[in-house]
Amino acid sequence: MRRTGYEPTQARSPLRLRFGLAVCGLVWGIGAAVGFALFDQPGWAALCAAIAALAAVDCVVVVRHMRQGARYQPGRDVPPYEPVHEREHARRGADRDDAHRRGR
Repeated sequence: MRRTGYEPTQARSPLRLRFGLAVCGLVWGIGAAVGFALFDQPGWAALCAAIAALAAVDCVVVVRHMRQGARYQPGRDVPPYEPVHEREHARRGADRDDAHRRGR
């Protein structure tokens, strides 16, 4: 795939993949914590429980980001943006190139 120069405006985070990995970490962490607790290994059980807790927090964060959607804005003082259309992007790039050539 050829680079177009405006990839950051179209960047998407792989939230579903991150959520799946966090769920796997949660399941394995809980299972390992229970297993180590059954075999009288409190240190390892605590470590695995902490990993499960971190995975649970990550699940909550990812679900929150997924529900906010692609047009999430960081605060009330930042207005929603309109996506840059290809014509506008090309025109802005041409204007920038012209200004650079003129020494501005």
